[in-house]
Amino acid sequence: MYDIYGIGNAIVDVDVTVNDDFLQAQELPKGQMTLADSDRISALVEALGDKPMNRSSGGSAANTIFAATGFGLTTSYACRLADDVNGNYFADEMSEANIQTSAIDTQSSESSGQCLVMITDDAQRTMCTDLGISSNVTMNEVDQTGLSQAKMLYIEGYLSSSPTSSASAIKCHEIAREKGIQTAITLSDVAMVSFFRDSLVSMIGDGVSVLFCNAEEALSWAQTDRLDVAINELKDIAPELYITLGGDGAQVVTKAGSNNVSGLSVNPIDTNGAGDIYAGAVLAARSQGASPQDAAKFANHAAAHLIQSYGARLSSIQAYVDLKASFVN
Repeated sequence: MYDIYGIGNAIVDVDVTVNDDFLQAQELPKGQMTLADSDRISALVEALGDKPMNRSSGGSAANTIFAATGFGLTTSYACRLADDVNGNYFADEMSEANIQTSAIDTQSSESSGQCLVMITDDAQRTMCTDLGISSNVTMNEVDQTGLSQAKMLYIEGYLSSSPTSSASAIKCHEIAREKGIQTAITLSDVAMVSFFRDSLVSMIGDGVSVLFCNAEEALSWAQTDRLDVAINELKDIAPELYITLGGDGAQVVTKAGSNNVSGLSVNPIDTNGAGDIYAGAVLAARSQGASPQDAAKFANHAAAHLIQSYGARLSSIQAYVDLKASFVN
């Protein structure tokens, strides 16, 4: 039924441009994601004053699923949404893209997830996230029939921060393994590796088919400052490994060896979502017959295009279609 069945957080992103002084004053670690409650988000919004803000649906795995859909795959997404402005905004945008999502929870008093994305002049994004109802994705949100008929399960590493969500991810991985379905996972953020490693280990279980991470996450996972050492450890987790290296492209590791796939030289404006579209591009290209190296070339192309504008997603599904058409291997 689906090429990819994803499970992850459902977040509405609010993008705003700030300077380093603001981050320091608010004691926010630059370039990282910090979990917060609604009061903290409200205080930050107040401190930002009248700075212009842009709203868009987000969440790491949701962005990947959206990209994979735009690049030609059929997808579904398990997440938890409240019956509020953000929840309905998220559900409507995914529905318009022909992505099946979990039903909105009309009984809960919690709010839908939101993320304040603060972007500095060097294109680094510092995120402050209130997961809200999204912090507890249960098996009630999972369409087990749809999952059982999918070709691949995609798991977001951010789920490791919640015992309930990580338990659901573990159960989905077990179902996928029982059905012979491939599983891909992303480590998501160095904070997840640092603070929720045990949960990530449980979600990975006996291993996955595909693993995505960036260099910082890889080094943190292996507790080393050498990428080759990290690769040796991570390749035991997945036979297909993609480590993104920013402007230097990506390291692609398979049973055939380790190869660097060079990136594109562009002037980044906002790196938010680069890893997400990268994963979606790889999974789409691989599903459509590309080799790991060629899939990485397309993914580098997609990420380089995205970071030249604001936001974690392109403007529409058609924009992904056009981006794919513009790629020349």
